[in-house]
Amino acid sequence: MTSRRHFLAGLAAATLSPIRGWASVGAPDFLAAGLFPDGSYRLAGLDAQGAILFSLPLPARGHAAAAHPFKAQAVAFARRPGTFALVIDCATGSELAVLQAPAGRHFHGHGTFSADGERFYATENDYEAAEGRISIWDANSFVRLGEFSSGGIGPHDMRLMPDGKTLVIANGGIETHPDTGRTKLNLPTMRPNLTYANLSGTPLAQIELPSALRKNSIRHLAVRGDGLIAFAMQWQGSQTDHPPLLGLHWRGENPRLLTAPEADQAALQGYAGSAAFSTDGQAIAITCPRGNALHRFDVASGTFEDEFALEDVCGLGSGADGGVVFTTGTGVFGTLTGAQPAISARADCQWDNHLIPIRRHL
Repeated sequence: MTSRRHFLAGLAAATLSPIRGWASVGAPDFLAAGLFPDGSYRLAGLDAQGAILFSLPLPARGHAAAAHPFKAQAVAFARRPGTFALVIDCATGSELAVLQAPAGRHFHGHGTFSADGERFYATENDYEAAEGRISIWDANSFVRLGEFSSGGIGPHDMRLMPDGKTLVIANGGIETHPDTGRTKLNLPTMRPNLTYANLSGTPLAQIELPSALRKNSIRHLAVRGDGLIAFAMQWQGSQTDHPPLLGLHWRGENPRLLTAPEADQAALQGYAGSAAFSTDGQAIAITCPRGNALHRFDVASGTFEDEFALEDVCGLGSGADGGVVFTTGTGVFGTLTGAQPAISARADCQWDNHLIPIRRHL
């Protein structure tokens, strides 16, 4: 009887306290972390043209975030190696929970909710064992429920596939340890991979790059609606080499690597920061803050289409009218739909690495 009373009381409370959806905070299209003029680090919600709809304080520099598909909630990750992530009510700005990595672990700055919003998954580094892990959290109580292997070392980005049943994980292959900061400990033996697993952690598929490219760390992902994966890479080998920094992958096939002409490729300095498909899915773009460049390719042919000079550009997302949108460390939010990028907003802040799309259900 007691359990039944508690259940009915909880049901009544839930009925009287409606969950705020993304419409309550202006229906933002993206989340982005940034450094603001007063020295504060903040997480902002942006519309499709880059207008700031809300901004919420963070205790330290942010990296990426994950948006709940129904509620106006986000999990904001500290820049790696961070041992905590904040669950934020974007309607009130209140902190709902703090996710703490267990002893011997740290987060890698990325995570994703399940399609029904009931579970949250985060990439972690078990730095004593030099193994990647994926942690599973209850997305209502944010109690840690379990974990499973990421399928490699140094998992960074992770996305939910369009089927809602599969995770794709970018195992960067780089071993690190907090005692040595961001020093890369295993460059001679690193083996990055792209791993597919179900939501319980059962491995489904895995691909590695050719041996000559084993120092090409797979870092960030984009997913097209039909399941095509794009992955952006960061080269850890000789800086006199200029390997491809963008790959496309259909599960069950070999990866296809895309590259620009030598001079354009060399300007990227072996570093791709983000990847995104155009809204119509016909183009794929990568950004390079080190080379101050955005590259765009045709997906069907893999042909390099054009290069755009953009100072400190890194954040990237699918935009309106079949194009992409981007952010820069100089506060610019821009759109690219045709032959030239256009600045649609300029904020008084320094946008950090990523634009996080909100798969909102209003």
